[in-house]
Amino acid sequence: MVTIGVFDGVHKGHQALISQTVRTARQRGLPSVVLTFDPHPAEVLRPGSHPAQLTTLTRKAELIEQLGVDVLAVLPFTPELSRLSPEEFVHEILVERLHAATVIVGENFRFGYKARGTVETLRELGKRFGFTAHEATLEGHSVSENGGSAEITYSSTYVRSCINAGDVVAAAEALGRPHRLEGIVVRGEGRGRELGFPTANLSLPAFSAVPADGVYACWFVRQGRDEEPLPAAVSVGTNPTFSGRERTVEAFVLDFDADLYGQQVALDFVARLRGQIAFDTTEELVRHIADDVARTRQILGR
Repeated sequence: MVTIGVFDGVHKGHQALISQTVRTARQRGLPSVVLTFDPHPAEVLRPGSHPAQLTTLTRKAELIEQLGVDVLAVLPFTPELSRLSPEEFVHEILVERLHAATVIVGENFRFGYKARGTVETLRELGKRFGFTAHEATLEGHSVSENGGSAEITYSSTYVRSCINAGDVVAAAEALGRPHRLEGIVVRGEGRGRELGFPTANLSLPAFSAVPADGVYACWFVRQGRDEEPLPAAVSVGTNPTFSGRERTVEAFVLDFDADLYGQQVALDFVARLRGQIAFDTTEELVRHIADDVARTRQILGR
């Protein structure tokens, strides 16, 4: 039993599709398999167009495992793979490698050279090669719009647009959990410590989906440790008060003062407190940071 997709973010739509695959596989006594790709196909087909990445491959694997999948198959997406016709893709990947008995995909699924294959193509090829193909309805939710309501379909593109706008609450609604950034704590300029708010500066993987500039209430997670997440006020931006140019992600972890340098950490974005502001004085900046910290405590219940 196989389902196929990039599954970046493993949002609610992905979760519904994968869960349906797992349930059906168990009912039929078959292993459930998720087939995904790395790197993102866009980077191979149009170099330089890699979309912002919602989840690292490791994080994606963790989230998919939590859904009860038996096997995660990661297929390297190469120029050679992109040139396979729909028939070649089905024969070489689904039949020869995965021995698929049933394939479940979303109703907008496309595959093969220039995305020429559709769900109907998959069904026809299934009849020839001895497997069945089924489409799953895309998941979504209704939102208020101009006095009425509109249906939003969950997609990685939609989640990216929410994050890019700083709407981490809408992103969390689509993901079923807060959006997460992962990185390694590196040394910054030390300005936060001078102001009385020492920060952990994150070095992020390439293409990370970083929220819009501003200040956020987040949960700070030290990865690989069995401990509760810590509340943090997180600044994203260029530090305009000090004429900064480089965009950074800095976390002030509340009530915590241990050395974090070199540690692998994650930030779960819960709420946006405000946009980025250039303050006239350091004193004014410090007052606003103190207010950000107080609001973070309130939002996160600490």
